[in-house]
Amino acid sequence: MNTPILYVKSGCPWCTEALSYFSANNVRLETREVRSNKVFMDQMVKLSGQTKTPTFALDNFIVADFDVGEFLAALNQAPAVKAQLGL
Repeated sequence: MNTPILYVKSGCPWCTEALSYFSANNVRLETREVRSNKVFMDQMVKLSGQTKTPTFALDNFIVADFDVGEFLAALNQAPAVKAQLGL
């Protein structure tokens, strides 16, 4: 399984909420801070077409600029990804 990536900005309350959700549900992911790393920002923009965080990426499943409720709604539309993440 590829490791999910969560693009975040320090100080972003939605990022903090997302990180707490993934931690509470034992979802292992790589966190990439985009304000301090232009390469990560460029990757996120290329994947999602926007600059807002949090942005979650796993293969072709991309959820950009979300709160946890929006993430869960997107995840419910992708049962294979939901199973892959163990959620």
